[in-house]
Parts: sequence; structure tokens; C-alpha cells
Amino acid sequence: MANFSLRTENYWCSLPHHTKSQNSIFNTCLKLRQFNLLPSKRRFKLIVSCSIKEKRDVAETKNVGAPDGLRPVGESAEKVGSLISEDQISTFGSSGGEGFHWKWPPWKDLPQRYTLIGTSSLAFVICNMDKVNLSIAIIPMSHQFGWNSSMAGLVQSSFFWGYALSQLPGGWFARIFGGRQVLEIGVLSWSLATMLVPSVAGFMPGLVLSRILVGLGEGVSPSAATDLIARSIPVEERSRAVGIVFGGLSIGSVLGLLLAPPLIQNFGWESVFYIFGCFGLLWCLGFQFIKDGQSSFTGQSISRNSKSIANFPSNFGTKLSSTSLKELSVSVKDVPWKEFFRSRAVWAMIYAHFCGSWGHYTCLSWLPTYFSEELDLNLTEAAGVSVLPPLASVLVTGMAAQLADNLIASGVETTMVRKICQTIAFLSPAVCMTLSSLNLGLPPWEIVVILTSGLALSSFALSGLYCTHQDISPEYASVLLGITNTVGAVPGIVGVSLTGYLFDSTHSWSMSLFAPSIFFYLTGTIVWLKFASSKPQSFSKRN
Repeated sequence: MANFSLRTENYWCSLPHHTKSQNSIFNTCLKLRQFNLLPSKRRFKLIVSCSIKEKRDVAETKNVGAPDGLRPVGESAEKVGSLISEDQISTFGSSGGEGFHWKWPPWKDLPQRYTLIGTSSLAFVICNMDKVNLSIAIIPMSHQFGWNSSMAGLVQSSFFWGYALSQLPGGWFARIFGGRQVLEIGVLSWSLATMLVPSVAGFMPGLVLSRILVGLGEGVSPSAATDLIARSIPVEERSRAVGIVFGGLSIGSVLGLLLAPPLIQNFGWESVFYIFGCFGLLWCLGFQFIKDGQSSFTGQSISRNSKSIANFPSNFGTKLSSTSLKELSVSVKDVPWKEFFRSRAVWAMIYAHFCGSWGHYTCLSWLPTYFSEELDLNLTEAAGVSVLPPLASVLVTGMAAQLADNLIASGVETTMVRKICQTIAFLSPAVCMTLSSLNLGLPPWEIVVILTSGLALSSFALSGLYCTHQDISPEYASVLLGITNTVGAVPGIVGVSLTGYLFDSTHSWSMSLFAPSIFFYLTGTIVWLKFASSKPQSFSKRN
């Protein structure tokens, strides 16, 4: 014996019924419909309670539903189906008639922008795993191939050659075709190039070329992610979105530094490139599944719910197959390049990006070697200590993003918030590097704590500089990031190799690694406070 409770907007009734009669549920619903107790335009909920025995009887039934040909007069099958929806009848779920409706995949009902933001963050995790794997593998590779610090610096800096070259094209393609397609192509490219490294490691030109290809693929990802954020996220939520996506870089550094040493010790240095490359290929397969299961992703669908989202041109997200070379040429000419470089705010972003990248890239590449040689740690210990700054950055990123969004939501001017965050991001590592470089007689663990604190606080830049591109122009955010990130990649080329050369010349980590970074952090702070702005700019072409 079961008790069926039907609830509409205006009616509530409880009906005893036997579950063994499958058709009784639907007959009852149809009778209610004929007596106008169940209006067709109103939704209702069906709540079922029954004994364990009756649940077993239902579970043993193969076909649960209305029998063929059972339709009320004048009503279509589709209309009956609309009355009794899948989500409203809990007893007829897909879990063997036990009264539960399982939804798969779990992210099925998430807003689309959240799904793509999450997958973009995961792509950035893999991105930095493939970036930092060489900073660990370079130690056994140098011993095997007899490289000095200058040669090791050349190998590590080759990644940034490709990274710099793909910034502007990545921003341009993201604006034309949509960041989603560009990101997918980038992940596939750098993953295949990562897996190529072991086979060409003994041939220096081939090794340099393979790392250039990795940089080319990873270089388009920041602009692609910026395009996704600019289209979908309002300004009062933007810091958190940027923090989630770009925070994946810190998580990737943590995972890469943790996984690389045991893989190298157990399977050889080649294994990190094969395994990490496979992660990217798996991401591409999963991204295809998510793409097929979701509707198109455009800023227009979100802009109806938020006044903070710009109205993008109708050609945004145009598929590559439907865009001719002539249209691409016209689109490049339509970008107001001269107006960009007439803006003091843009120049402030360019220099700030250069300064922040100098400290970030040189430390990312050389800290494992610094901890190994200066603190006399083995490979596993050096990697374990190196993981502390990015691990702390994950925590700082969340707090900084929440703080920035709360300040903006409470009425603080956006420009002021961005200046505060970026100043913290610059001055904190500058002070900590100064303390580490001075001969204060500090024990190694204190130096590790100081450097970890400074580099972690530099993650405030995700709520400062990295949000400013979307603030001043959502339409051209990906192109602007392409410009600033191109200049920001130069320290990866010059700074990483120069650090190795200076260390060979001076044998001093203070002079080769810390002093240049401190200089750029301080000058970057001055320029940012003087010229930075988050006020929206049209960048319309002047006649």
C-alpha cells in the first residue's frame, strides 16, 4: 500500500494506491485532469511513500511508465509528458526504481560560465606542470649532458621565446574565434611538444625547438582565458574568476614540483615529460565532452543579467571554418593599435607586467637550483622546499580575490583597489628578497620562510594587474593581455638566461637572482601608482 500526494498551486490531495498496479498512478493523474483538479498549465509535484516490500516489487518491474495507447482524449503524449516531468516524479528515476534520480555528469546543471571557468583553471594547472617540469629535470639533465649554468639557462629560457611570439596572435585569435577554441588548440599543441622533449634532448637545437613549441602553445592560454572571463563575468566577480583561472598556475607549480622528483628517481627524467604531456591530452578529451554537452558560450547570454558585461560584436566566437583570410585581415586593421599605445594606463600595465614577470620567471626557473646548491639539499628536498611559494600562493590568491571583490562591491573605486593589490604584489617580494640577500646570518629554514612569504604575496597581482585588462576594455581584453604578456615574456628570455650567466660570473645568488628582481619590483610600484587606471576606455580610432 502506498500513499500518493499530489500538490498543485491551488490543490493538495492524498490518494492511497497500490504500487503493483503500474497504470494506477497515471490513471489517477488523468482523472484529476478531467475534473479540472490538475490544470495543464500548472506544474505539480508527486510525492510517493511506500513500504520496503512494495519498493522491491517496483524494482522488479521492467517497464515503468504509461502503457502504449494510454492518452487522455484531446491530449498529446508530449503534453502528458510535460505534466509529469522527470525531475518531479522521484520514484521513476534511473536508479532501479528506488526513488532517487541521479544526474550525470555532476556539473550538468552548473551555469555554463562556471563549468568553463573550472576547466580553464584545470588547463592552467597542466600549463604550469609542463613549465616547471624542466626546472626539476634540468638538474639530472645537466649532469648527464655536461651543461654549465649558462647552458642550462639557455635551455630553460627557450620556452619563453615561443611564449613571447604567441601572445599577440593568441589575443587576436581569441577575440575573433573565441577563447574556448584557442585554449583547446593551445593545450593540444603544448602537450604534444612536451612529449617530444626526451627524444631530442641530446640534440641541443632540437631540444631548444621543442621548448619553443611548448611556449607557443602555452602562450595563447592567458589571452584565451582572459577572453572567457571578459565575456562572462561582471566586474564585482572578476577578481575571483581571475583568481580561480590563473590560480591554477600556482596549483600546477605545486603538483609539478611534487610529482617530478619521485618520477625522476623511479623512472628517469624522461618520464615527467611523457606523463605530464598525457595529462594535457586527457584534458582535451574531457573538454570535448563538456563542449558537446553545453550550449554555446557567449557574453551576450550573460549580459542580460548584469550591467557590468559589455555588448560584444556579433562576430565574436566565429568558427574558424567560416572566417576567410580577408575577414581576418580586416579584423586586424579594426583593432585600435595606436590608441592602445597612446594610453598611459596601457603603458603602466606593460611595464608592471614586465617587472612582475622578471621576479616570477627567474625564481620559478632557478629556485630549485638555488635551494639545492645554496642550502645543500638533494633533489627531493630542493623540490619540496620549492613547492612552498606556489602552495602558499594558492591560499593568498583566494584571500586577495575575496578582499578585492568585497572592496569594489562596498563602493571603493576599482582603480584604487587594483593599485592596492598590485603594490602589495610588488613590495612584498622586494622586501623579502632584500632580507634573503643580505648577510644576516639567517639559518636556511628562515630564508625559506621569508622567500615563501614574499613570493606568495606577489599573487595579489591576480587581483591587480591581471584584472585591469578586463576593467578598461572587456572587448579588447584578450588583445591587451597579448600585448602586455608579450613584453612580460621578455624576462623569461633575457632574465632566466642572464641569471645563469651572472651566477657563472659572480658566484653570488644575491647579485644574479635577487638584485635585478628587487630593482624591477620597486620601479614597477612607482610606475603603477602613478599611471595605472581601471576606468573603462573606448579606444575608438581617431580621424
